[in-house]
Amino acid sequence: MEVGAMTTATDRPTGGSYDVVVVGAGAAGLSAGLVLGRTRRPTAVVGAGPTRNARATQINGFLTRDGISPPDFLAMGEAELARYGVTRITDRVLAIDPAGEGGHFQVRLAGGSVLMARHILVATGLRDELPPIPGLAERWGIDVLFCPFCDGWEASDQPLGVLGGRPASVEQALLVRQWSEDIIFFPHDKDLTDAEQERLAARGVEVAPGPVARIVTDAGRLTGVELADGRLVSRQVLFTSPRRITQDGLLTALGCDLGKGGTVLVDVAGRTSVPGVWAAGNVVRDHASVIVATSMGAVAAAAVNRDMVREETAAAVEEYRRGAAVRSAE
Repeated sequence: MEVGAMTTATDRPTGGSYDVVVVGAGAAGLSAGLVLGRTRRPTAVVGAGPTRNARATQINGFLTRDGISPPDFLAMGEAELARYGVTRITDRVLAIDPAGEGGHFQVRLAGGSVLMARHILVATGLRDELPPIPGLAERWGIDVLFCPFCDGWEASDQPLGVLGGRPASVEQALLVRQWSEDIIFFPHDKDLTDAEQERLAARGVEVAPGPVARIVTDAGRLTGVELADGRLVSRQVLFTSPRRITQDGLLTALGCDLGKGGTVLVDVAGRTSVPGVWAAGNVVRDHASVIVATSMGAVAAAAVNRDMVREETAAAVEEYRRGAAVRSAE
């Protein structure tokens, strides 16, 4: 692809060779594509399917974009990429073959295309695995929420609940307490330690013991939490901490080293242990908000470009020396 050429999100190139293929078209991936496009690098951003926050009504806490809807955020990002000639391919990456002859990776797409890339930047994010409680998934991103920094302001001073069952659940309840005085913690299937009960009591967080049977709604809104013994606890918003599963299969298949937490190990710039392979966003940092993931994508993209400049400079020096040797021999 020539620098300056443009495609839209609906175009399906049959293939192509790029300096960088970015896998993932959420906040981190689009941000990386923007930075790379502005460096005049032939770049493709590949991704299909909903983003993690697709069901949310707003993105909050993002300076200058506070309150924007996720679809509008993505649409604005894609429009900005198009201005810089970045190819946006709506497809799913099946596999990335290691760099072979010529130092290029092969990126195989579900639609049958094969892209060639000098460098790969993976920003495939994660998926949230919710407890199998009836009614919970249906309200996810609406009035069943995860991040109080993202949604706490909007839930301020309402009757709030926090669903336990995860190691960080008590900490989440203590954090949510900042936004309302009416907090009830549901331990669900976990027993609280004496220290945990003391901390909750000290912060004025009530505990409703016993397993949660279902989430109750009325007229399209969450109205309460029903316990296994039949008790119905009235609530308007429920926070929970789902199990976060990083979508790092492409990275692990390439042999990228894992850190102690089981996620792919990267340095501060997003460089993995495999030369030419980078990662950014929730695929390597499972608690990154949209603004943090956006920043990670930009940082990784700038580092990728610096690495390519070093590669190109080293090649140019070698060519220069060969030319100088020829000239001196004449």
